[in-house]
Formats: sequence, C-alpha cells, structure tokens
Amino acid sequence: MLQSGQYNKLNQKKQHTLREVVSLEGVALHSGVPVELTIKPAAIDNGIVFKRIDINTGHAVIPAKWNFVSDTRLCTTITNKQGISVSTIEHLMAALSGCGIDNVTIEVNGPEVPIMDGSSEPFVSIFQSCGVVEQNAARQILKIRKPIEIFGDLGECIILSPAEEFSIEFEIDFNSMAIKEKSLDISLVNGTFNHDISSARTFGFLEDVDKMRAAGLGLGGSLDNVVVVDGSNILNTGGLRFNDEFVRHKILDCVGDVYLAGGPIVGRIKAFKTGHYFNNKLLRQLFSEADAWEWITFPEEKNQPRYELASALV
Repeated sequence: MLQSGQYNKLNQKKQHTLREVVSLEGVALHSGVPVELTIKPAAIDNGIVFKRIDINTGHAVIPAKWNFVSDTRLCTTITNKQGISVSTIEHLMAALSGCGIDNVTIEVNGPEVPIMDGSSEPFVSIFQSCGVVEQNAARQILKIRKPIEIFGDLGECIILSPAEEFSIEFEIDFNSMAIKEKSLDISLVNGTFNHDISSARTFGFLEDVDKMRAAGLGLGGSLDNVVVVDGSNILNTGGLRFNDEFVRHKILDCVGDVYLAGGPIVGRIKAFKTGHYFNNKLLRQLFSEADAWEWITFPEEKNQPRYELASALV
C-alpha cells in the first residue's frame, strides 16, 4: 500500500483504488454547513464518482468528469442530468490525482465537499494512511497530440501541449503587496504533487469578504481554512506555508480540475491568470478536437522510452 514517501513504488501503469473505506468531516466553504464525506474503494473502470447520500432518489450519482461541470465560480461544481450537484470538488480531485487513485465512490451528505484546511493535504494524508492498492487492469492515460490554446478577454491564457510527462507552468497577477512570488514551473511526477503542492491553501482578500457573503458564498471561510490577505499583510497565524503558496494553490486547483479528464495526462500546461473556468474550458476544447488527444495504455515491458516511464500522474 502507498505510504508517505513510497509513491515511486506504485505501478503507475495499473489502476488503483483505496485499501479500505475512509471518512472525513468538516465545514463547507461556501454554504458554511457541516459535511460528512465517506470515500469507498471501487471496482476496475468504475472511475471517480460522487454520490449524494442525503438525497433519497435513484439519481444521486454524479460522475467526476469534465462534461458534468456546471459552475466554475470560485470552485468547481459537477451536476448530473437530474440536476443533482456537488461543489468544491477540486481539492479532493487533486489529492486523488496526486495519490494515483483511479476508482472510488465518494459519498457526501450535502451539496459541497468539506474544505478541511483549504488544501489537498488532509485528503492526501488519509489516503496515505489508509493505503492505495493496485488493481489488475491498465490505466488509461490521456496523451496530448497537439496544442490546445484558450485565451480570455483580460489577457488570460492557458495552453496544453504535447510533452513526455505532466508539468504545469503557472503565473498569477494579483495587485497585492503580500503576493511576491507569482510564478512556478513544476514537473508533477513521482510524488511531487504530494510533497510540494498538496499543502498549499486556498486564499482570499479581506476586502472581498462582505461582498462574497452577501452573495451567499464563503460562509464557512475562516483563518482555519483560507489564507486571508489584508493589504500587504497575511492575517493567518504563522503566515504562509511557502513563499509562493498562492501560485502553488493555483497549480493545485488546476491539477484537480484537469483530473476531470477521466485519467492522468501526459502533457504540459502553461497558464497565466486563469482559474476553474479556463481549466474546464481547456478540457472541453481538447475533447472537441479528436486529433488532439489519444487514450493509451503503457505496455509492461522494460526499457520503455522516457515518456512511457514518466509518471503521467501528479
């Protein structure tokens, strides 16, 4: 099973699930209500699916896929054809990606995943403690065949290009004296996500709090689960976990959002000033172009070319 520091020992070509059921509880960031979450092992090719156990119908299952994304304002929300939704899934999705987990059923007793400490680390920690087990089936890896580019009206840009491993180069542009380190380029292979990205927390600006809460958002936010910026000051006790925690968290969000592709990616993302909306738009554009991608499996042979040995995981 996967323990801390043992990511390289995973057979990255095989599907994986959890060794046993795990449960967490916490507050929902936007609704502010308590939430309980139970994540269960699942069979080969089940994929990642959410199930609303507070809804007594046969339509409470929502696949964690890009084409079920219904809202990207401040978080990522997925909704099924019956209108049942789960929001703020990105940190959990990033942790599943980082731990190489392909198949689980996630039961939640409300419409939002708990925010925990604002990062993916609590999810990664419980997955590592529980253990990840190999399944007797090949992983489907999404290999990028040609560049996909998305541009916004305010200079935003996100590009997904062919590469031999999964990497992200991200640059942010916030008008704040507290945000000094604004860019990071990182290869997300062999456990790098878990070690260097997963504990980066979500962040917000004190000046926006009243406006958000008036809109019914951020009601569960606090210094326990959000890095709060006030002018040039960080209000959280202990300050930042990294000098560049802000851009690391944007990479974390991107990792979670693109895992909604349905599997790990072999490709390179370069992003500037983007967020959940652009992450989902990138996947929608990618899958609309049949010659831009290919699902592949890696053969179990020795001495594979470098791209076949690269993690393709985050």
